[in-house]
Amino acid sequence: MKKQESIDAQFSSGNRNTGFTASQIYYSTYQVAKLTSHLELHPKDYSSQLGLWKLLGKRRRLLTYLSNSNTGLYVKILNKLGIRGLKGR
Repeated sequence: MKKQESIDAQFSSGNRNTGFTASQIYYSTYQVAKLTSHLELHPKDYSSQLGLWKLLGKRRRLLTYLSNSNTGLYVKILNKLGIRGLKGR
């Protein structure tokens, strides 16, 4: 689980808590990138497409929670990952 360890080290200051919201957002962004590249090669893989949509919904809910609880960390994660923020925020 080397990838997860590097994720935790980047966002949680060495905290190995996989329940930490920032590490969950980072890991789901990593999975989104993997699924997106897979779907570029296999455009008719509808089960992977459904998984991507579910993962994007989960990441959106995590971002909503983080923006309500810790706005500074929310902005830091958006800048670090290069993803768009939530609409209307």
